[in-house]
Amino acid sequence: MKLRMLLLCLVAGMAVSYGQQGADKISNYNVEKGLALEGYDPVSYFSNGGPQKGDAKFKVSFRGVTYYFKSEANQKLFLADAKKYVPQYGGWCAYAMGANGEKVEVDVKTFKILDGKLYLFYNAYFNNTLKSWNKDEKNLKTKADANWRKINQ
Repeated sequence: MKLRMLLLCLVAGMAVSYGQQGADKISNYNVEKGLALEGYDPVSYFSNGGPQKGDAKFKVSFRGVTYYFKSEANQKLFLADAKKYVPQYGGWCAYAMGANGEKVEVDVKTFKILDGKLYLFYNAYFNNTLKSWNKDEKNLKTKADANWRKINQ
C-alpha cells in the first residue's frame, strides 16, 4: 500500500512538473498577446517573396503560440511540419542569443534561412545584427544554441 501511494505521488509530481515546464517555455517566446512574428506568416519567409503579413482567419496555435498565415495553403504546410517553420530561439534575435544569451527584440523583416531554419535579427538605429552574425556565424550559432537550451529548459 505504501509503495502504491509513493508511486502515485511520484506520477502526480511529474505531471505537475511537466505542466509547469510547458508553461515556462511559452513565456520564453517573443510574442505579443500570444501572437508570433507580429502577425507575419512563418511559411512566407521560405518563399521567394519573403515575409508577408498573415490573416487572422488562417491561424494556428503551436505550443501555445499563435501564428497567422496569408493563405490556407500556407496554413496547411505549417500544420504538416510546424517545427520546420517556427523561428529559432523563440523568435528572439539570433545574434544576441549567440553573443550574450539575451532575449532581444527583432525586426521581423531582417531574417536568414540557414539549414532550413528561420533566424531573426535586430535591425534598428544603424545596428543590423544580421551583418555581425554573418561575420562569425558558425561560432555565434553554436553559442546561441547552447544559450537557448539553458533558457528554455
